[in-house]
Amino acid sequence: MFRGFGEGKMSKVRIVTDRASDLPDNIAAKYGIEIAEMDVAFGDDVYYGGKGITIEDFYARMKKEKELPKTSCPSPDKFLEIYKKDDSDVLVLTLTSKLSATYNCAVLANDMYNEEEHTNRVKIIDTMSGSIGQGILAVYAAQLAEMGKNIEEIAEEVEKLIDNTKFIGVLQTLENAIKGGRISRLAGSIINTFNFKALVQIDDGLVKPFDKARGENGSMKKLVDLFLEGASDTENKTLFIGHSNCLAKAEKVRDMILERKSYKEVVFCGIGTVMGTYTSDGCVLLNAIELPEMINA
Repeated sequence: MFRGFGEGKMSKVRIVTDRASDLPDNIAAKYGIEIAEMDVAFGDDVYYGGKGITIEDFYARMKKEKELPKTSCPSPDKFLEIYKKDDSDVLVLTLTSKLSATYNCAVLANDMYNEEEHTNRVKIIDTMSGSIGQGILAVYAAQLAEMGKNIEEIAEEVEKLIDNTKFIGVLQTLENAIKGGRISRLAGSIINTFNFKALVQIDDGLVKPFDKARGENGSMKKLVDLFLEGASDTENKTLFIGHSNCLAKAEKVRDMILERKSYKEVVFCGIGTVMGTYTSDGCVLLNAIELPEMINA
């Protein structure tokens, strides 16, 4: 049985990611993955590390506000504090640099750290992803660390996977895409009027619409069809399902997938305040990967 960090087996490589990874706290704790928190603000109301507001209240307030909430990446000082925690090597996996300055802050902190001539190594990887795409890479890296891989070996394996961890998903609404200027108000209104749901994918580090389907049931069916198109060896893979405040919908999508393909296990991840700013509520994201060990073992 695979043992987590809390069960007596320590790695010489610490894995760090940021809150945009949407990793459930129990999974992060199991593998000793440290989460660099990100703040979210509605005007003057700042929620540090997303604390002080429930995910339900976050999505409800976002619907009412004219402007999208603002998210703040972890500061260089925060990363520096993480690097100094002990003398382990540190591998940092950040949200795509196309959506956040997190990667640049982590690099700046490393430059500051290197000036102090520490003996341990820090390596930062821009995952060119977010949410479950980023979270999958963090879990994979943590499992390799537990197996005794060194930081260079882990980084090499993770970088190989970046191009193969591109999630796809469906958005319940284009409201946030309109607010954020990612789609014209007229085009978005037309799509919403005809009850179309946008299908999205990660492309060049950005979440972009690539298709559409009519109605909720039609969009879920099309999402599953596209996800399973060409899928192979699924019985050896872990299926990650991200959802923004819509677990019942995510479970329905899971059931639709498992009617057609079998997976080694299924992991649900709630989309938090960072990626939720872009997706709005009602979004479901899908990705799958072959991990060295089962997460829920």
